[in-house]
Amino acid sequence: MKVFVAGGTGAIGRKLVPQLVAAGHDVVATTRSPKGAADIRGMGAEPAIVDGLDEPGLMEAVRRARPEVVIHEMTALAGKPDLRHFDRWFATTNELRTRGTDYLIRAANGAGARRLIVQSYSGWPNIREGSDVKSEEDPLDPDPPKWQRESLAAIRRIEATVPTAEGLEGVVLRYGGLYAAGTGGLSDEILGSIRKRQFPVVGDGAGVWSFIYTGDAASATVAALDHGAPGSYNVVDDDPAPAKEWLPYLAEVIGAKPPRRVPVWLGRILAGEVPVSMMTRIRGSSNAKAKRELGWQPRYGSWREGFKAEAGA
Repeated sequence: MKVFVAGGTGAIGRKLVPQLVAAGHDVVATTRSPKGAADIRGMGAEPAIVDGLDEPGLMEAVRRARPEVVIHEMTALAGKPDLRHFDRWFATTNELRTRGTDYLIRAANGAGARRLIVQSYSGWPNIREGSDVKSEEDPLDPDPPKWQRESLAAIRRIEATVPTAEGLEGVVLRYGGLYAAGTGGLSDEILGSIRKRQFPVVGDGAGVWSFIYTGDAASATVAALDHGAPGSYNVVDDDPAPAKEWLPYLAEVIGAKPPRRVPVWLGRILAGEVPVSMMTRIRGSSNAKAKRELGWQPRYGSWREGFKAEAGA
């Protein structure tokens, strides 16, 4: 089928486009630069150079492609992470999640597409009370840390508008914490901070994380082309785990010393409220619905095997 991928050269796009091409689909993927266009051609797809916040340009690119399915994988997280000022770091990504999604809904309808698949996130947006692992039926956090309020509002907007978009089958894929060799949770910056013992376990380290190998996030997206009713799906591995387990394990995998441990009060001073919440209070996510309704199975059932394989790569 004809598939339009908005965001073909991001972390997921670079895994997704080749999987779509390998599955026999005719793919048009966007990028903002000539270099990105060359990369997309190298993946076997047709590039479209356009900014995701340029509504006329995006509308025209989708119109020309006339896809059956439109996929939204656009983010803007280049540069050094700033967890202390999370919303500031995510400002452009939040615009892509709100205005960019609105543009794609209109573009998909105008081009006659039947289905829209939009990237979201699962993990810290979950309500931070009750059970350690949440399903899609559980509410999102009603009172997130101050510096995550705008980002959670953008996620709520996606989940309210996409599944109810008129004329489209709207699917929201809530990816967990992404990782692959050299990117996401295994980026050089994160691994470097672990090696320098600058990535401590804060407090009791009881915050539960759900991870997903980026290639598995892509394979779930391919599965969602033809499977799953409109709604939200947690795309995570089978093994939600507290920070006090996964962080020391990752340090061991890369041959680093165990992470330091710091009290909550010091964590707030050093890094702010968002990292403290992630280390001590967030909840993980269940992938049962995605496995059941998308007919999907992750390559790495646990971050343990994924970290070992990808960090070694």
